[in-house]
Amino acid sequence: MTQGICEILWLRKLLLGLGFKPKDTMKLFCDNKLARDIADNPVQHDRTKHVEVDRHFIKEKLEKKIVSIPFVESEGQLADVLTHAVCSRKFGNSLDKLGMCDIYAPT
Repeated sequence: MTQGICEILWLRKLLLGLGFKPKDTMKLFCDNKLARDIADNPVQHDRTKHVEVDRHFIKEKLEKKIVSIPFVESEGQLADVLTHAVCSRKFGNSLDKLGMCDIYAPT
């Protein structure tokens, strides 16, 4: 999640340099409820000591309303087709949703 937020901040800075000011918070869709709960929870637990710095970084960006982390079901996570092995049906559906086409398909 921290890496994703860093990428969003980089894109935001790039867009600002090009003269485009985002009107809303930038969204990082997440299918991990536990990660979202840890980012929102103000109480530090023993099992999250190794993510303390990341958690504070994420919390700061959420509080400043630079980034929002809406929940998306795993089935709706379009990026999975780029990072995981998925069945051909899900692969085809994800490519359609991403607007990608098969250049080898007959016309």
